[in-house]
Amino acid sequence: MDVDVANLWSGAWLGRCRLTVCGDLLVSARRRNAMDGSADLEIPGVVFAGLRDAHVHLGLVDAGALFAGGLAVVHDLGSPPSVLAPFADPAVRAGLPEVSFAGQFLTAPGGYPTDRPWAAAESVRVVDGPQAAASAVDTQVRAGASFVKIMLNSAAGPVFDDATLGALVGAAHADGIPVVAHAEGRGQAARAFEAGVERLAHTPWTERVPDELLAAMASSMRWISTLDIHGRGSEFDVATDNLRRFRACGGVVMYGTDQGNGPQTVGLNPREFDALLDAGLDRVAVLESITVPWPPGTSTRLAWAPGGPPTDARLWVSWLASTRNLQPAQIREQFA
Repeated sequence: MDVDVANLWSGAWLGRCRLTVCGDLLVSARRRNAMDGSADLEIPGVVFAGLRDAHVHLGLVDAGALFAGGLAVVHDLGSPPSVLAPFADPAVRAGLPEVSFAGQFLTAPGGYPTDRPWAAAESVRVVDGPQAAASAVDTQVRAGASFVKIMLNSAAGPVFDDATLGALVGAAHADGIPVVAHAEGRGQAARAFEAGVERLAHTPWTERVPDELLAAMASSMRWISTLDIHGRGSEFDVATDNLRRFRACGGVVMYGTDQGNGPQTVGLNPREFDALLDAGLDRVAVLESITVPWPPGTSTRLAWAPGGPPTDARLWVSWLASTRNLQPAQIREQFA
C-alpha cells in the first residue's frame, strides 16, 4: 500500500512524502515526486519515526499506558527480570512499546537503591569487587540486555571503588554493549566519564560540571535529560545549566523522563519538552532527542500528530505531546 503523508520528519523536515507499507512493515519512505501516481491513502498532519523515552522503569509504570501515551520505544534502566522477560515474546508486544533494557541495577554493597522500598530485591545485583564484575554483566547480557546500568550515587550510600568500576565497564565493553551510569554526588559524573561510561542516566544536578570536563564529556558521552523529575528549583537550575553547556559543546542529548519516578504524565511529558527548550535546545534538537531512526524494511512503528507544527514554541510543545503511535497495519482503518 502506498500512503502519502502531508509532512514527514526523519532527522529533518522532508515535507510531502510517500510511504510504502506492507502489512505491519514500513518498506520505504521518500519524498513524493511529480512522477508518482495516486496513493492508496493520504494522511494529514505529520508522521514521525516512533518516539522514544530513553529512561523508564517498567516495574513502576504500565507499559500499555506508555504506548497509549505516544511512546513507541522505551529504554528500561532498571527493573526485575520477571517484569522484563515477557517483552521478549512477540505474542505480547501488540499495543506495547518496543523495549530495550539494562536489566538489574548494578550497585556496591549497601549502595543505592538497595534501601529503597520501590526497588524490588530481584531488580538489584550487588557487585562486591572486581572479581564479581564479569559475572554480573554476563547475567544481564544473557537475559537480553542492550546496555548495563551502574549506580554511582554517593549521596545515598557506598559506591564502587575505581577497580570495580573499571572492571564493570571493561566487562560490558568486552560483551559489546554500552554502560549507563546513575551519577549523583560530587565527582561521580567525572568518575563515570573517566571510566569510559557512554551515557549518563540523568543530566548531572548535584554539582555544576566544570567547563573543561563538560567539553570532554561532550565528545564521547550521551546524556539522558530527566530534567522534570526535579520540579522547578535549585536542582533543576543546576541540571539545566549543565545541559545547556553540554549541548553548546556539541553533546548528544536523549529525551528521557525516568517514568515511574514520582508523579508525571505517563507517556510523552510536555514538561520535559518545555525544560529542554529552556535548556537551549531548539525544536529540531528536541525532535532529534526523541525520534528513533527507522531504516526502510525494519520499522514496525510510526507516530502521527494532527495538523502542522505550530510556530509558537509553547503550542508546539502541546502539539508534540499529542503525538500518538500508528502501526502500519492500522493506517487504512484509521485514515480511510
